[in-house]
Amino acid sequence: MSTDNSSHVYRLHSTLELPLEDVHEFFDDAALPDGVEDVDITRRNNTLILKAVAQDKSISKYTPTAQLKASVTENRVYEEPEEVRRRASGPQWGDDEEEEEPESELVEFAAFKGDRETVLQNTTLQYEMFLVLCDIAREAEKGTLTAITEKDGDLQATRIVDGEERPSSIEVVEGAGDSDSQGGGVDWRNNEFIS
Repeated sequence: MSTDNSSHVYRLHSTLELPLEDVHEFFDDAALPDGVEDVDITRRNNTLILKAVAQDKSISKYTPTAQLKASVTENRVYEEPEEVRRRASGPQWGDDEEEEEPESELVEFAAFKGDRETVLQNTTLQYEMFLVLCDIAREAEKGTLTAITEKDGDLQATRIVDGEERPSSIEVVEGAGDSDSQGGGVDWRNNEFIS
């Protein structure tokens, strides 16, 4: 477990979306990172919460462990038969046949969307649950996960797009706040309009 604080998640942005059924199947035989004994899956209305269960029993039951949050939505998924696809790609003139409505079904999706505080909450086992989120991202056919993390003193960039890891790097640039430190900002402490 990361009790030595050698692993951190600094930035995270996720637009991952996958069927809720796939999330449950993923945890049926998932290889969890060291420090995580299990993941409790809870659903409250339209929110799915995946909470880490610590292997270390010295962690108090009152210490909140890291959790992943996803919103659950229902989307209509259309099954497009091969015959309909072939007809749609061919010439359309003179085709008086009535278009058939493709078969569809309502499917519940888990959407891990937002920044770190929205998707990944609490600090105990946070890096380990980030690794779980990366595994979920590799299963998702839709969405992107980008992150900047630190492991053993080294910064690492992560980018997973539509289930595939992509090359990523970290670029350090001068931020807008760096130039304001020269005295170009508002001095709120000595402002005559604030008493």
